[in-house]
Amino acid sequence: MALADEDATLSLAKRLAARLKPGMVIYLHGNLGAGKTTLVRGVLNTLGYGGRVKSPTYTLVEPYRIAGLDLRHFDLYRLNDEAEWEAAGFRDEFDGRNIFFIEWPEHALGLIPQADVRIYFEILAQGRKVEIHADTETGKQCLEQL
Repeated sequence: MALADEDATLSLAKRLAARLKPGMVIYLHGNLGAGKTTLVRGVLNTLGYGGRVKSPTYTLVEPYRIAGLDLRHFDLYRLNDEAEWEAAGFRDEFDGRNIFFIEWPEHALGLIPQADVRIYFEILAQGRKVEIHADTETGKQCLEQL
């Protein structure tokens, strides 16, 4: 799927926001500046969040409670090892109720649950290319309606 500009990314975010369910895990793959945080910001804004949405590069996670949903935005780019993950208590976040957007999930494979949906961003000369894959029945239901 081609995303010509930021508005196209926000349009995708709006469609995705309408299909989120508690417990969903969404992996976001792509280089720095590819649009991962823009997508999360668009989802949160669609749900009614009016605050600033920034990548949690240094805090590793930003929690949000909006529209009756608990969302967690992880950026694992700076995650060093399993000990850091365990010390932060992140495992407790995966309680079946929170919705997760996880940037750089490859830094925590084996520590985080399987993705329901994986979104790959590629920077092009003009815009972005996005590939979306479903890995679970919940993910498949989400994509069928997307």
